[in-house]
Amino acid sequence: MASTTVDKDASGSSGSITRKYHFSPQLANLRITYWRSTLAVDLERHSPAPTLKHEPDADPSFPFDTTDIITAGITEEYHLATRAGLAPFDEVPAHPVDKQPPKPVDVEKAQTLKDVELVTWLENDPENPRTWSRLYRWYLTGVAATAVVAAAFASAIITGDFKDIEREFHVGAEVVTLSVSLMVVGFGLGPLVISPMSELYGRRPMWIIPMVLYVIFNIPCALAPNIQTLLICRFLCGLFASAPLTLAGGTISDIWDNKDRGLAIAYFAAAPYGGPVLGPIVGGFVGESLGWRWIIWVNMIFAGVVCLFCCTIPETFAPVLLRKRAARMRAETGLTNIKTEQELFAAPLSEIIFNTLVRPFEMLMTEPILLLMSLYIALIYGLLYAFFFSFPVVFGEDYSFSDGIVGVTFCSVLIGLAIALLVMPILQKRYMRVVERKGGKADPEDRLLGMMIGAPWVPISLFIFGWTAPPTVMPGGGNWVGPCISGIPFGFGMVTIYFSANAYLIDAFPSYVASALAAKTVVRSGMGAAMPLFIVQMFHGLGNGWAASLLAFVSIAMIPIPFLFYRFGSIIRARSKRAA
Repeated sequence: MASTTVDKDASGSSGSITRKYHFSPQLANLRITYWRSTLAVDLERHSPAPTLKHEPDADPSFPFDTTDIITAGITEEYHLATRAGLAPFDEVPAHPVDKQPPKPVDVEKAQTLKDVELVTWLENDPENPRTWSRLYRWYLTGVAATAVVAAAFASAIITGDFKDIEREFHVGAEVVTLSVSLMVVGFGLGPLVISPMSELYGRRPMWIIPMVLYVIFNIPCALAPNIQTLLICRFLCGLFASAPLTLAGGTISDIWDNKDRGLAIAYFAAAPYGGPVLGPIVGGFVGESLGWRWIIWVNMIFAGVVCLFCCTIPETFAPVLLRKRAARMRAETGLTNIKTEQELFAAPLSEIIFNTLVRPFEMLMTEPILLLMSLYIALIYGLLYAFFFSFPVVFGEDYSFSDGIVGVTFCSVLIGLAIALLVMPILQKRYMRVVERKGGKADPEDRLLGMMIGAPWVPISLFIFGWTAPPTVMPGGGNWVGPCISGIPFGFGMVTIYFSANAYLIDAFPSYVASALAAKTVVRSGMGAAMPLFIVQMFHGLGNGWAASLLAFVSIAMIPIPFLFYRFGSIIRARSKRAA
C-alpha cells in the first residue's frame, strides 16, 4: 500500500507527491464498495481499505503520450483488479519515470489527490480485454495482423505493372517509383498523429476512420487521369493505411498479458514484412492480364474486406475503457472524486506535440541504442523494398520472365518468413526461461539472441542473389534457382532481426516506448521510401554481382550491433537519460 505526503519547497507554496509503499492508516477507515450491477457507491466508515489484487504477469497498457508521467509516475491502475473496482489514489502502486526527477505538484492538488479514487478493473471483469475468451482474442489478433498485411501489401502491389503506367502517363521509371516511395512515406508520418489520437479517443475509432478513408482514396488512384493524381492519392493512402501499422501492436498488448503476448507478437512480427512480399505476386498476374488500374481495384477490394473486419474490433485500450467507466460512475453517483490517472494528469497540448513530433528525433540524436537499432531495422526494411526492384532486373530483364512469374519468385522470401515463424516460439520460450532464472525480470539485452542469429543471413542472401545471377551464371536450364532461393535466408533473417530489435527497444525504453517506436518507424519508412529510387540504376550501373555485394557489405557492417549491445548495452543504458 502507499500513502501520499506533500513536500513543500522553501516558500511553502508547492511540493511534490511522494508515494510510500506501506499500509495507509488515514484511509483505513474509508471503504468504497462498487456494486457492478447498479454502479452504486456506498460509503462506509470504520472499515478496512479495499484489497488490491494484481493480474498475473500483466503489463500496463499506458497512455504515455497524453499523460504527464513525470509528475504522476507510471501507475498500475490500468492492469490492476480490485474487489471494489476502485482504489484510493495513493494506494495504487506507481513507478517513477526512469532517471527523471518528478515535477513539483501544487500543494492544493496534492491534498485533493488524497480523496481521489482511481477506477480499476473488477476481479474477473468481463469488460477487461484480458479476460475475454482465448478464441476471441486470437480472432482479434488475426484481424489486426491481417490489417497490417493489407496495408503493407498495398505498398508493393503496384510494382506488378510499372511499364503500363510509364506508357500511359509518358513518364520515366523514376517517377513511377514514387508511387511506392510516397506511400511508404505516409506509413512513417501517419503514426505521429494516429498514436496520440488513439490514446485520447481510443483504438476503435482509429481502426475504423482511417481504414475507411484508405479504402476511399484507392478510388482516385484507380481512376487517376494523370501521374500527379496517382502520386498524391498514393501518399494519402499510405497516411491512412498506417493506422494498422500503428495500432496492431498496441491492440495485441491490450488483450494479452506477458505470459501469452510473446507468442502473439512473434507471429504478428511477420505481418509488416509478409504483406509487401505478397504484393508483387498478386500485382504481377493482375497487371499483365487486366492492366495497372485493376491492380488498384483489386487492392481496394482486399482493403474493403479487411476494413469490414476492422469494424468488429471493440475498444481494447484500458485507459479509455476505464475513463468511460469513471464518467459513468460520476454521473450515476454524483461523486466527483472518481477519476483515472489520465484525467488527473492530462498532458497539455504543447507536451503532446513535443512528445509526438520532437522527442522521437531528440532521442535519435542522444540515444545510441535507439539510433543504431533504428538504422538496422531501416536497412532490413529498405532491403526488402530493394528486392522488389532488383528481382525484376534479374528475372524480368535477364531471364525474360513475365511480370506474373517475377512475382512468383518472391515466394522464396515467404518460405524464409515461414521458417522464422517456426523459430520465434523457440526464442520466446528461451527468453521466458531466462526471466525465471533471473527472478522474474530479464535484462533488455536478453532479447537480442534473435538478432544475433538472424544478422549473418542477410548478407549471405545478398551474396547468393548477386553472384548466382547473370552474367556470373548465365540463363539456361534451372540456373534461375540460385538467385531465387536467396530470398529464403533473407526472409528468415529479416523477421528474426525485426522481432528481436523491436522487443529490445521496448524493454530498453519502458518509459518512452511511444517515442522510441515513433523514431524507429520514421527512420524505417524513410529508408523504405528511399531505397527504390536508386536500386534499378545501381544494378544497371554496377552489375548484379557488385550491386548486391555493396548492399551485403553494408549489412556486414551492421552485424556487430546486436553483439556489441549484448556485451555493453547495460553500460550504455546506465549512462543514458532515458533508457531503463
